[in-house]
Amino acid sequence: MTKTGDVTPPLAIAGAGIGGLTAALALQRQGHEVVVLDRAEQLSEVGAGLQLSPNACSVLDELGLLGTLEPFAYSPDCLQIRSGKSGDLLAKVQLGNYLKQRHGHPYWVVHRADLQGALLKRVQETPGITVQLGAEVTDLASTSFDNLSCTYMQGGQKQSLSCRALIGADGVWSKTRRLIPDHGNAKFSGQVAYRATIPVEKVPPRWTGDSGLWLHQASHLVHYQIRGGKELNIVALAREDWQDETWSAPADKTALLHLFKDWPADVRNLLALPDRWLKWALCSVAGDGPWTHGHVALLGDAAHAMLPFMAQGAAMAIEDAAILARHLPASVDNIPAALRAYERQRKPRATRIQGRSFQNAKTFHMSGLPGFARDTVLRLSSPRSLSAKFDDIYGWKPAG
Repeated sequence: MTKTGDVTPPLAIAGAGIGGLTAALALQRQGHEVVVLDRAEQLSEVGAGLQLSPNACSVLDELGLLGTLEPFAYSPDCLQIRSGKSGDLLAKVQLGNYLKQRHGHPYWVVHRADLQGALLKRVQETPGITVQLGAEVTDLASTSFDNLSCTYMQGGQKQSLSCRALIGADGVWSKTRRLIPDHGNAKFSGQVAYRATIPVEKVPPRWTGDSGLWLHQASHLVHYQIRGGKELNIVALAREDWQDETWSAPADKTALLHLFKDWPADVRNLLALPDRWLKWALCSVAGDGPWTHGHVALLGDAAHAMLPFMAQGAAMAIEDAAILARHLPASVDNIPAALRAYERQRKPRATRIQGRSFQNAKTFHMSGLPGFARDTVLRLSSPRSLSAKFDDIYGWKPAG
């Protein structure tokens, strides 16, 4: 183990999102000191709902977080798939207790801020982890001790941190990714996600209980309860050019309703309920590029940001964190080799699931004869057979 004097330098993580905080906890369990740097002055609610499938919950269980998170989670019995053209029920996918019995861990839907808050609280309670906000990594250099000197800006001042490695968990617009030669930039997919949440008492009962997925030409709709069932999360996705200067922005409800003008009246009535909508440009980062370079590694969206058509973006970041920690025991001497091993193990799975997300983007928005064929297959499928199609994703375990 390389030391500077008698002190072992920490591991540095850029980004205090879900992947970065999970990595901090997992690496501290391996015996490392960890410093988390995030450019935000304070961590606020970003995004809305997300889905924690059994593979992600298996990692959170290892970290002892399921009990903390459970009051904020909701476990739908089924996913109802409907036609956005006719409103007809096409199929159901078994979730809830069925998946818990099948894979040993629950399938939950939560608010992103609740998950991030639970992770942050545990990080702040854990000796050996330091979080520095308002700290943006700007440069990196090797030192004579085979460690790194990480330069970051904080409060308008240039700071430096000696560390053993830098883990880039700083999202789709990662600056750490610039330190990895030949890794591609994020690309806009041509699709936009409109997101809103609304108290469940303000929506008709038909929208509560099971989660919903509605399919239509060039657009689709997802809804599910979060915050222990107290709020309904609504995500409306459609093909649309992006005109705003930033990659997320307040949304015009009138523009959203125009995009969904051909949908059933009850769907349009639901979309009219929230007072406030936000929209995100859906961007991806090709996962087949390099993830590591020397003492630097990427995880989560920084390495392989994927479109939300498999609902696995957060889960993949959580999985990455668990496997990265397994390759970095406290006694590790050759960190670049350990990071390369992490990349070799994780890349095939992440890119395969990213590919399935891209394929779903096409399948969800089919029309004409392809759309008719898709709907026919769904109508002929049983809830459990549809659920079983995700066994390779949901059945993953950190030790597997």
